[in-house]
Parts: sequence; C-alpha cells; structure tokens
Amino acid sequence: MAAVPTWDQYMVPCLRVLCDGEVHRTRPIVEAAADLLGVTQEQREILIPSGQEQWVNRGNWALSYLARAGAAERPSRGRYRITNIGRKLLTEHPDGITEKHLRALSGDENAPHTFKAFPSPAQASAPAAVEEASKLDPEEQIASGVARINADVADQLLTRILAQEPVFFEQAVLDLLIAMGYGGAEGSATRTQLSSDGGIDGIVDQDALGLSRIYVQAKRYAEDNAIGRPAIQAFVGALAGNQANQGVFITTSRFSGEAQAYADQVPTRIVLIDGEKLTRLMIRYGVGVQVKRTVQIVEMDEDFFE
Repeated sequence: MAAVPTWDQYMVPCLRVLCDGEVHRTRPIVEAAADLLGVTQEQREILIPSGQEQWVNRGNWALSYLARAGAAERPSRGRYRITNIGRKLLTEHPDGITEKHLRALSGDENAPHTFKAFPSPAQASAPAAVEEASKLDPEEQIASGVARINADVADQLLTRILAQEPVFFEQAVLDLLIAMGYGGAEGSATRTQLSSDGGIDGIVDQDALGLSRIYVQAKRYAEDNAIGRPAIQAFVGALAGNQANQGVFITTSRFSGEAQAYADQVPTRIVLIDGEKLTRLMIRYGVGVQVKRTVQIVEMDEDFFE
C-alpha cells in the first residue's frame, strides 16, 4: 500500500478547495482534499485508536493548523473560509506547505511548534511533525499531544462563546467559578443586572454562609480587542457602589498593560482573566468540554517480582 498522506500534506489541497472564497464545512473540505491527494479506498479504511478514520483526522488537523496560522478562518463551528494569508501561502508554496512555512508567518520559523508561534488562546499544538516527535520520549509525546488537542479545543471554545448571546457568556462565567469551588456550600451564584457604573454581571458567594462575596463582570469581545484602564476603573466604581472589596473581570479578549497595572495598584482586589486563561480554566475544570478518552500509562511493579 502506498504511503498514507500526512496531516501537513493536506494543507495545500485544503487551501485549493477553499480558493473559491466561500465558506465550506469541514467534512466536504477534507473529502475533496483527500480526492486531490489520491487517497485510496484502502487508505480510507484505516482507523486510529479512537475509532476515527485516519484520513479524516489528518485532514481535520491540517485545517486546524491553517486556522491557527491565520491562513483560514472559522466564521462558525465546523466551517472554514480562506484568508488573504492563505492565498499568499498557497501562491508561495503550491507544491507543499510545512509547519516551518506556517511558523514563518509569525516571524519565528524556529519556534518549537506552530501553536507556540501563534500563541492565541492557549499555549500548545496539534500532532507534531515526524522530525519533532522523534526527539521526544513516549511520555513527552503524549503530553505534547494532549497539549496540542487542548489548544485546538480552546480555539473552538472562544469561537462558540463569541457566537452566543452575551447572557450565555455571563452564565458560563458563573458556571466556571462554581466549578472552581466558589459559591459556598450550595454553589450559589446569581446573574444580575445592577445599574452601578461599570455594571455587575454576577455575584458569587465565597464561603458557606455567604458572608463574603465575589462580584463578577463578563465582557465578550473579539480576541483582538484590548480592554483598557477605563473599563477597569468603571468596574472598581461599580464595586464601590455595592460596598464590595473584591471582583473578577473576565473577558474573551485581552487586557492592556495599563489595565493590568491599574488592577494591581488599586486597594480593591481585582483579578483579571483574559481569553487565554479563561479557556485554560474551562478545560481544566470541565466547563463546556467533556472527556473524550482516558489514557492509562503503566510501568513495572517491582514489588510483584520481590
């Protein structure tokens, strides 16, 4: 049987399929790319351990990488559209695109891997190229693979959150704080609309009796929108109006340096959580995600042989 195309070999045909500028669903893109690559029926019957078709898995990762590098965009879940960066990439490398070509787009072609070269909402990557994987021991490969998968899921989380109504995000933030152990003995959290300057989107009990409370503001902004100092000042004002001395400001975007510096210097305890940290916490505490598969790593039991 001929060599099965690797995930990076899917990038050029995927971009060719997207060249019409239209929005396409994931499966048809991968199917058309596989046709362009000449993937045989025998190759399409190969399954990976999770039970998914190998050729589909590799095509999906190619699209994930292209989106990470800005060569394709995800207007909604499971849909892709080529960008100007993608057109340029295809023009410059019509015979094959590698991870190094993607990393060069970030200005750091020597980055450890593509997802670190483009550090938006999480730090990690998807399946490594063979030459990179060969440098890692098996446990490192597993850890790297999990981190890469988490990074892709983090991207999807932000995409889905931004597609929802603001009230959905406000509730998701409260669900996360409850999952993290806040909310007192009964997991008490209230989504509210108070009129104080800056607004308060939610209140969470910090102890079992509700003697201490955390006030929450949740702002759903695009990833490239930096929240500045004025927004944090308004939030501090809202806290003062409610006789509160601690609050959490959570956003899907990021905070400017001035905003962070202001939050650090005011007497009121303010915690800022940006989009990257938000998705990392959601994955860690199981909010908006579910465990797909558990892997057990075994080692010799020396006591058995004593």
